[in-house]
Amino acid sequence: MACDVGVKAREIKETKIQENTVETKKEKKMSSTMVLRKMPEFKMSAYDAKTGHYTTVSSEDYAGKWTVVCFYPADFTFVCPTEIAAMNAKYDEFQELGVEILPISTDTKFSHKRFVETEPILKGLKLTIGADTTKSVAESFGVLIEEEGVALRGRFLFNPNGVCVAQEVQADSVGRNVNEFLRQVRAWQHATATGEVCPAGWRPGKKTLPVNTDVEQMTGRVGDYITIEEILS
Repeated sequence: MACDVGVKAREIKETKIQENTVETKKEKKMSSTMVLRKMPEFKMSAYDAKTGHYTTVSSEDYAGKWTVVCFYPADFTFVCPTEIAAMNAKYDEFQELGVEILPISTDTKFSHKRFVETEPILKGLKLTIGADTTKSVAESFGVLIEEEGVALRGRFLFNPNGVCVAQEVQADSVGRNVNEFLRQVRAWQHATATGEVCPAGWRPGKKTLPVNTDVEQMTGRVGDYITIEEILS
């Protein structure tokens, strides 16, 4: 599944359960959202680009931290290195927010090393890349395309309690926006810290909805408190 392949619909598998009867079954691996679920437990080999050494990463490493787990289809493709490079370019901003970043593909740690060393756009990479060679991690996150042995572009944000508060999953031909993701991280951190909720497009300094104190008077009257012009500004 290279990054230049067009979007294809996933097939629905059918299983015969008795003569003349067919039960239609949708893929279990892709059936449920990760949002509001705990981070699946995992442990796998990885390549630490900052040190140039192989290492091991596990879900335990991210306990108590804001964490983004970011799957990509494969090394040595086209869109994938641009996404990794974009996340790396914003690495210091994520660190200031206390956010850990873990990119993962089903390639080996040896492939990751070669990929980082030879792809010019990844020069100066500071990230550690997980090697999900058993494909069990992608499966547990619900992004594995089993027949191809690769993951979709799945990005998951976990709060310090290990609960997924946001996810974005899409097909391979279009990369994700790291600036929009940073906006979401800041919004989630603000909402978590204050009990307020953030309207569409919220950024630091913009108006929030203080439902923690004004829920009764705001119910059904949000338009009296914030305008569409304020939301889109």
